[in-house]
Amino acid sequence: MTNARDFNLDAELDATREWDRLEEADDWVSGYADPDGRDEGPDEAPDDSWADEPDPELTSGELDLAERHELRRVAGLRTDLEDITEVEYRQLRLERVVLVGVWTEGSVEDAENSMAELALLAETAGSEVLDAIYQRRQKPDPATYIGRGKVDGLREIVQATGADTVILDGELAPSQLRNLEDRLKVKAVDRTALILDIFAQHAKSREGQAQVELAQLNYMKQRLRGWGGNLSRQAGGRVAAGAGIGGRGPGETKIETDRRRINTKIAKLRRDLKAMKGTRDTKRAERRRHAIPAVAIAGYTNAGKSSLLNRLTDAGVLVENALFATLDPTTRRTTTTDGRVYTMSDTVGFVRHLPHQLIEAFRSTLEEVADADLILHVVDGSHPDPEGQLAAVREVFAEIGADRVPELVVINKADAADPMVLARVRQREPHCVVVSAKTGEGITEALRLVDSELPRPDVEFHALLPYERGDLINRLHQHGEIASLEHTADGTVVHGRANADLAGELAAYAV
Repeated sequence: MTNARDFNLDAELDATREWDRLEEADDWVSGYADPDGRDEGPDEAPDDSWADEPDPELTSGELDLAERHELRRVAGLRTDLEDITEVEYRQLRLERVVLVGVWTEGSVEDAENSMAELALLAETAGSEVLDAIYQRRQKPDPATYIGRGKVDGLREIVQATGADTVILDGELAPSQLRNLEDRLKVKAVDRTALILDIFAQHAKSREGQAQVELAQLNYMKQRLRGWGGNLSRQAGGRVAAGAGIGGRGPGETKIETDRRRINTKIAKLRRDLKAMKGTRDTKRAERRRHAIPAVAIAGYTNAGKSSLLNRLTDAGVLVENALFATLDPTTRRTTTTDGRVYTMSDTVGFVRHLPHQLIEAFRSTLEEVADADLILHVVDGSHPDPEGQLAAVREVFAEIGADRVPELVVINKADAADPMVLARVRQREPHCVVVSAKTGEGITEALRLVDSELPRPDVEFHALLPYERGDLINRLHQHGEIASLEHTADGTVVHGRANADLAGELAAYAV
């Protein structure tokens, strides 16, 4: 028989063996984590401060890209619970969508390119595209966009694929969206709402976020709808839900209250954007006062505008293979080969059928393009339809008043483009240059063309500057054009061209 004392000794022996086993496991983990075998003392905490501090060698664009990718949904990874008796049964997944288009004009290739672009927009917004269909019609159906009979077929596709959203390639009226949702029993989203959602995800600056919110509210204001009788209930007397004073109108409904609040918010956003526009206008006026030429990089979304800015100026801005990766304009100061200073700005990309709400909301940002001295119109040479991109961007140029600004077409992604397509575009656009922002091909030629296209100073001068006025020589190098320079015993003889302000200062030394 085993007595109590023997039982206690056996228990202590088992506990000692278990403790030794855990210590060996700890030693193995420490050795794996620290190959050199160094062991931190009991009072020495591991230094993990690097986890929260950014790498000082990373550019701002690389930091922005890392921040954008910190939390990203991944298709195919599911979190279905195996035991359905759990209190909560949930699933984390991408939004599953079916794309629908109406082809009213153009060729079949145009319709397929438009659907392919819609698929890229949906994936950028965080969706998983299950299927895509389009229909040939003379004009969209006024009630359901695709016709009453086609809605039944679309409902069968939605049920078969398990989609939870239908995205339509066009700007639909509120009644069309409502009719489709009532018959399909899933959410219906048009192209405008999809682009607004992408802008809302990518907006970073305070001005960009305000611009996106303004565009969303303008879009939402016309599409408010009541679910059942909840939003159509009149509010009178002692209003419930805390509406109180200001909500007791003469029979004001809930939907009217929401529309009034949206109008109030829109007015506030416009005041805020007007104040922000004042700051931008001040900076622009300062550049004009110093006669600093401005170059704007504009073009279709994902054409490589930010990559080109990085290649030309070492700006280090965010570069991502996604639509509308850049929303906030970036301006960098750079110089020509002969030392003249000018600015180069990256702008938001354009797209076919760009929503008018966005053009109106981003008007202050797009003024960077309209007020520029030269536009670098970047087009994706590897795209199936670069001519369509050029036409779509020029439509927006006409809307914002930038069609009168001198334009240099930059055909980007030459390393991935078809030589036949490049030859076709070059024949159509004689004033162009072919580059690759990725490899650096053609960048020298592009800079040479930019130098030649920038506005020249308009006042000719001939002056003898004392040696103590070296500041004027420096300003001439930065903002003027020096034809000849000679150092003499009396001073520096300079001949060239300058702007009116600088030429006025040089007039005192004219010879």
